[in-house]
Amino acid sequence: MPGQVPLSVVILTKNEAARIADCLQSVAWAEDILVVDDESTDETERIAESFGARVLRRKMDIEGRHRNWAASQANHEWVLSLDADERVTPELAREIQGLLANGAPYETYAIPRRNYIGQQWIRHGGWYPSAQLKLFKKSVFQWEETTVHPRAISDRPWGTLHHDLIHYSYRDRADFIAKQDGHTTREAQKWLMDGRRVSLAKALWRTVDRVVRSYFLKQGFRDGAVGVFVAWMAAKYQWVSYRKYREAKRQPRGSGRRET
Repeated sequence: MPGQVPLSVVILTKNEAARIADCLQSVAWAEDILVVDDESTDETERIAESFGARVLRRKMDIEGRHRNWAASQANHEWVLSLDADERVTPELAREIQGLLANGAPYETYAIPRRNYIGQQWIRHGGWYPSAQLKLFKKSVFQWEETTVHPRAISDRPWGTLHHDLIHYSYRDRADFIAKQDGHTTREAQKWLMDGRRVSLAKALWRTVDRVVRSYFLKQGFRDGAVGVFVAWMAAKYQWVSYRKYREAKRQPRGSGRRET
């Protein structure tokens, strides 16, 4: 059953039966645990309810809009936003509990994350500490309402917590590749929705830039072979997004694709 710390933990899920239990166990100390489920067809909802979580069903349309709606359903002003593949460490839990008990000096907080591919923690290439605004007062915070990688928006200064959130980003390299296919589709849609003009030259520059930044400037080479893989995937993300963007722009009007 949920604990007694006056905090709402809001967790987004879709077919996460294999991972949701570990996420819920890591935040059992929070008073309000809300799972917003994107029409799962597995046991995600049943497992969440067995932990005493509230479960609301909502089809994800635009990621940023979905996250804003989920946060608005929280019972408490303070919200910790998680995905099912994230885990709160005991050290981070104690830090958050102490912060709320003693009066937080800020209204939004970034939390450093340890990102994993399988069981390997990716320490370089820009993957760590990779802090994100995850703990906030819902009245002063929202996400950009866009399809992929929505930006956190708040006009308040923020603090950064000291302890890490564990993020099992990808089950393995195959999972990384499969998920990137969906991400690049949504990235291309985002460029179209925003009316961006992305040229071949700009796409090529971004592709090369991501390799240089990830592998050399952010020292991805220190992660060995996986550092090469991460840099390659960062470059591929830009190039494939561009190809999908160009393909969508070539679609005739009325085909169901949005044009700039």
